[in-house]
Amino acid sequence: MYPASFRQLQALVLVARHESVARAADALHVTQPAISLQIRTLEENAGMALTRKVGRNIQLTAAGEVMVAFSERILRLWEQAGDELAALQGVTSGTLRIGAVTTAEHLLPPMLVPFTLERPDVRLKLQVGNRAEIVQMLARHEIELAIMGTPPRELRTNAAKFARHPMAFVASPGHPLMKKKKLTLNDVLGANLLVRERGSGTRTAVERLLREAGHPLEFGSEVSSNEAIKRMVAAGLGVGFLSVHACGLEFEAGLLAVLPTPAQPVEADWHIMHLTDQPIPKVAAAFQDFVIEHGQELVRRELESFYKLLGRQRKRAATAG
Repeated sequence: MYPASFRQLQALVLVARHESVARAADALHVTQPAISLQIRTLEENAGMALTRKVGRNIQLTAAGEVMVAFSERILRLWEQAGDELAALQGVTSGTLRIGAVTTAEHLLPPMLVPFTLERPDVRLKLQVGNRAEIVQMLARHEIELAIMGTPPRELRTNAAKFARHPMAFVASPGHPLMKKKKLTLNDVLGANLLVRERGSGTRTAVERLLREAGHPLEFGSEVSSNEAIKRMVAAGLGVGFLSVHACGLEFEAGLLAVLPTPAQPVEADWHIMHLTDQPIPKVAAAFQDFVIEHGQELVRRELESFYKLLGRQRKRAATAG
């Protein structure tokens, strides 16, 4: 097989990822004919078809699947080689590829900003998605690090705890349950409890909470977006169980408040992880060390206003009682 160029490998990887020549061209900032030429040249070098058109989408042939897997490894190794050479010169550079579940996107800026300000040569590629999407990205080596609540069982990962993750039942400040004394979980369950999709960190936490209290896992609605839950709850269409990280602006604006149920907030752990059998670039290792060392303090600072708000809320409730 004749040698292939990095541009040809990039074109194939992006076509496979987007299932589209047009979207691959947009990603590489080139024309569609340029992408088509790269793929055609690569197929000629390989001596077999690597892609096929199915409806409006482009899919890989069996040979294409093999070629994409090796192309991703080659491109990743080439970039890591550049990072290693830069490290020999005392330069911390490279691309930090990190994925985070949607709930964690609110806590990432306090960690990414100080890390990157000290390392101006570091480029950032941040992917945010639901738990299943982030696990798939990690498995496909599209990211080197992942941040989520519970490490995935389906992958072998090195995972480290770096901060506590507070979650709580929330409602509109005008919701009738906000004024109810001795609020119980039965009251919450009867008020159209909105939860995230199965498998998400907050869904797992609320299921565990209810199971330990002997309650059935019966929810009002399942919603796949924190933003949608917040808007519905703020409009008075039910109560929600959400990460405190995701509700900071709504708490400050008075759109949401924590329901006065016992043992609020519920806390779990945030983890940062990488694949066990996959060496990570120096820049990713440096960020992982930074998060483990400073993550709890940075998250605590971010949540200070929430805990002050919760303290005032509890004081008012005690006075009213």
